[in-house]
Amino acid sequence: MAFRVAISGLKAASGELDVIGNNIANSNTAGFKKSRAEFVDVFAVSSVGGSGSTPGSGVRLSAIRQQFTQGNIAFTDNNLDMAINGTGFFILDDSGTQIYSRGGAFGVDRNGFLANAQGQNLIAFGADASGNITGAAGPIQVNTSNIAPQASANMTIDLNLDAAQGVPAVGVFDATNPNSFNHSTSTTIFDSLGNSHLASMYYVKTATANQWEGYTFVDGTQVDGPDALNFSSTGALTTPASGVITTPSFTPTGGGAAMTLAQDYSASTQYGSAFSVNALAQDGFTTGRLSGLDIDSEGIIFARFTNGQSSVQGQIALANFPNNQGLQPVSDTSWGETFSSGAVTIGAPGTASLGLLQAGALEQSNTDLSEELVNMIIAQRSFQANAEVISTSDTVTQSIINLR
Repeated sequence: MAFRVAISGLKAASGELDVIGNNIANSNTAGFKKSRAEFVDVFAVSSVGGSGSTPGSGVRLSAIRQQFTQGNIAFTDNNLDMAINGTGFFILDDSGTQIYSRGGAFGVDRNGFLANAQGQNLIAFGADASGNITGAAGPIQVNTSNIAPQASANMTIDLNLDAAQGVPAVGVFDATNPNSFNHSTSTTIFDSLGNSHLASMYYVKTATANQWEGYTFVDGTQVDGPDALNFSSTGALTTPASGVITTPSFTPTGGGAAMTLAQDYSASTQYGSAFSVNALAQDGFTTGRLSGLDIDSEGIIFARFTNGQSSVQGQIALANFPNNQGLQPVSDTSWGETFSSGAVTIGAPGTASLGLLQAGALEQSNTDLSEELVNMIIAQRSFQANAEVISTSDTVTQSIINLR
């Protein structure tokens, strides 16, 4: 009897050492969750129960449970690496099978999909052409094609015209003669082909109080003006009433389509201070190539382009389960759904208890090496003690055999 009890103890200690060894071996595995060996005692019982004087029959390994505590977050130099600060799991498409992982080392494969080193595609919510997140979840494919140019159509011109200025020395306006205008400013605009053009605006004080004239030139050619800019006695713009001056249609050089410019002056003023340009913006841009991807804490994936534009590609989807302990471990630090885990719940980062994302970082293994080394010593002593029970039982048995 003692032999069998001690052998069960050896098996239990050996099983615990296997668990500890696996924890230690994966102490540097991103997203790894340590395990704990759980034991129960064994009693030999009949249909009518066991005797109170009957010793136990040993021990057995009842379960190996993974501990889903949060691991430390370590920053990396890959902005597509992601760490979850919460209870959620990344959702991966493994050749049509959906699996779940805490390992967040991702990159872009040759087909533009976000995937890990095992070729498993990351699942995300898609985005429409306007950048709105849709409810459809699937493998996220980054659009790597060039972004089309957009012709300038609207300008915001927020400036202050100096109220102390008088009529220019030269009374006939000439863009090449700085003595014929009071102020000027310029910005770059774009045509339908993405070609850049220089738009210049000139401002001339008239003999009428609080009245100015504006002129617009593109690449040195006049496309609009004179346009009246009238201000009240408090310096606020009164004409045009809408605050917007729209140029006539003009065709820029370089083969681009005809275009107009709606110039919004509504925030402009005429105060007794030096001429200043507070804002000068336009909505056009040239073509651009993908230059990088950024992911925010809520999992929104932004594509950045060389022309300064950005677009939303999608949003990372996270999963959670009623019982994480019921998940079935599979290879490559991943888990599969089971009946015991309960049905998966899918949502966006930052919702429920899924947690937020940290881009450019990985969640480290939650293995505590100091703790594991202590546990290893305890398991080793347990193994040695059970081996000693076998040795002692053998000595007792030999003594009985040697009785004459």
